[in-house]
Amino acid sequence: MPASGHCYFTLKDESAQISAVVFRGQFRQTRVDIEDGMSIIGLGRLSVYEPRGNYQVILEYLEPAGLGALQLAFDRLKKRLAAEGYFDQRHKKPIPFIPAKISIITSPSGAVVHDILTVLNRRFRNLRIEIVPVSVQGPRAEAEISTALTFVNQQADSDVIILARGGGSLEDLQAFNSETVAMAIFHSEIPVVSAVGHETDVTIADFIADLRAPTPSAAAEMVVPEKDALLRHKSDLDKALRRNFIKQVDELNYNLKQLTKRLKDPRKKIQEMWLRLDDLGGRLGRPLALRLQHTSDRLQWLVHRLDAVSPLSQVQKYNSKLELIGINLFKILFKIISTKLSITREHTIKLNALNPLAILDRGYSVTRTLIEKRVVTHPDQVSLHDSIEVLLAGGTLLCDIQGKSTHGEENV
Repeated sequence: MPASGHCYFTLKDESAQISAVVFRGQFRQTRVDIEDGMSIIGLGRLSVYEPRGNYQVILEYLEPAGLGALQLAFDRLKKRLAAEGYFDQRHKKPIPFIPAKISIITSPSGAVVHDILTVLNRRFRNLRIEIVPVSVQGPRAEAEISTALTFVNQQADSDVIILARGGGSLEDLQAFNSETVAMAIFHSEIPVVSAVGHETDVTIADFIADLRAPTPSAAAEMVVPEKDALLRHKSDLDKALRRNFIKQVDELNYNLKQLTKRLKDPRKKIQEMWLRLDDLGGRLGRPLALRLQHTSDRLQWLVHRLDAVSPLSQVQKYNSKLELIGINLFKILFKIISTKLSITREHTIKLNALNPLAILDRGYSVTRTLIEKRVVTHPDQVSLHDSIEVLLAGGTLLCDIQGKSTHGEENV
C-alpha cells in the first residue's frame, strides 16, 4: 500500500497468479483488511499496465471468502503437531554457551547470510562457520532444507544450526510450514535455531525448533556471546582473584609475624634447659653422696656385729633340726597318702557296683519312651506300635512294640 492509498496484491490459486489492484475510493468502501493467504470474492475488470506489459485485475468490489488454503493447511498442521507433543518443551535441546562450529542453512545470495556473518564476526571473531546453501522458497525449497538438515547431522561436527531466511508472504514461507521440514528439525541431534522472516512472521519451524529468533540478526546474537564482554569479564575475574590472593598472602604473613614474635628461639631455650639440668644435677648429687656414705658406714658397723656373734654355729644347729623335721614330715605325708588311697579303692569298688553302666555290661538294658525320655518299668506305660529307645552298654536301639504281656495276658 503506497502513499497514494491504493492496494496492490496478487491473486493466486494452485496453478497460476495474476496481479490485482483496488483503488483508494473502492478500498475505503470495502472495509476489508487484506492479509496474505486469505480467499476473496471480487468483481472487476481486466486491464494491461502498458509500461511493463503486465495484466492485472482492477477490482471494484471484494469481500473475504474465508481463510485461504495455505492458512488452513498451516493451522491444521500446527494443531496436529501440537496435539502429538512435537512442540513440548521437554524435546527442546539446550544451545551451547560457546559453539565451536555453527552451520547456517539459508540462501547464499540474500542479505540474510550477510547480516548473520556480520553479527557473528562482530560478537565473536575467528568463529568456525559453515554455510549450507539451499533454496528458501519455491518448489525445491522443502526438499533442499530437509536434506541440508540431514547432511549437517551426518557430519556431526557442528554445535548449533541456524535455519534462516528473510521476511515474506505466507506463500514465500511455505517451505518452513511443511511437515517434511518440521520433522527434519525435530529429529535433528544438533540444536536448531529458527530465524525465519521478521518478528511478526510465525512458521511451523519456529514452534518445533529448539530456539526461535525474531530475526536472523537476532539469531546470531542469541547463539554466541560477545567475545569482548567475555574477555572483560575474564579480566575482572583475574584481577579479583589476584587481589584476593594477595590479600590472603598478606594476612598469612601478618599471622606468621605475630606467631614469630611469640615464639622464642629454640637454641636459647635449649641453653636454658642445659643450665637448669646442670644445676639440678649438682643439687641432686650432694645429698646422694652423703646418703651413700651414711649407708656404707652403717653396713660396716653391722658386719662387725655379725662377726662378733658368729652365727655359723646357730646355722648348723638349725640345719640339723630342719633335717629332722623334714624326715618326720615325709613320714606323716606317706602315711596320710596310703590311708587316702585305701579309702579311694574302697569307694571305687562301691561306685562300680552301683554304676548302671556296669549293670548294662552284664547284659541288662534300659528302655525309655522316645518323646518324654521316660524310663519304661511297666507294659502299661506304652502301647502297641509305639517307638521306644533301648539303652545298651555299647549303644542305643530304636524299636517298635510288636506285642506286650502283663501277668500272662498278651497284648493287653
